Amino acid sequence: MGFDTNQKERDKSLTSRLNTLCENIQNDLSTDPDVLALFYGGSIGKGNQDLYSDIDLRIVVKAEVFETFRKKKKERAENWGDVLFYEDYPWASHSVAHFRNFIKVDSFYYTPKDLQPSLYLKQGTMIVYDPLHIVKEVVKRSNDIHYKLTQEEFEIWRGKFFAHLHEVYRRMNRGEMYYALSSLDMLRWSIAAGWDMEKDRLPNQMREWSKYEGKRSPFEEWQLSLLENWDCDRNPEKIAIVMKSICSEFKTIHKNLSEKLFIKEEPEWVDEIMKMVL
Repeated sequence: MGFDTNQKERDKSLTSRLNTLCENIQNDLSTDPDVLALFYGGSIGKGNQDLYSDIDLRIVVKAEVFETFRKKKKERAENWGDVLFYEDYPWASHSVAHFRNFIKVDSFYYTPKDLQPSLYLKQGTMIVYDPLHIVKEVVKRSNDIHYKLTQEEFEIWRGKFFAHLHEVYRRMNRGEMYYALSSLDMLRWSIAAGWDMEKDRLPNQMREWSKYEGKRSPFEEWQLSLLENWDCDRNPEKIAIVMKSICSEFKTIHKNLSEKLFIKEEPEWVDEIMKMVL
């Protein structure tokens, strides 16, 4: 399974290209006296990168030069290779550079004060330069953090699900099919996030599908099969079938999470919300 293009030969060398780019990054930044630490997150940090992984780069700089680094983040990326284009917000402390070798680098800049213990650091961090042990100490403290579902998070999750469920109906009846399909996708994502919460895993950020499918997915085969079967086009009848199937799985997750939090499930209330559009 894959996207059949004429780029397969190029893709075979992507791992080598990524490694070369990482070497360039490390040689450039580790010799800069204003750079205090350098580490990778994402797939490289976890050690499960593949041909199509990007470079999730984290750079800690001295507080007094942070603003200079932020303003020159695009120019800095040009030290590492031949940049083809950028995804960039000038005011942000991060930038995304797409290189001509088809590798993407997401670079984030921090001051030592900005770097705080987090589940992100616990889940995968590869430190490549940290002479003052700034990152090492924060990662050590991150190991004491554990994800635990809260009632507030649960209520946000189910509220968004109900809102998008109703939105699919509204937009379909307006003939705004792309909007309807976007909300349908959010229903799928909500189920995936719910599966994570059932297993005490931190869900992806909203609308983020990274690693929810494919070889690195944490889901079981029956869950991946459901996601695949919930695919559909602009056909209203098919959309309605998919919505009903998604709602069935939502009820199961809602019941399980209610029990996990020791709160009232209220299945009649859930049915009332769903029957308004199904």
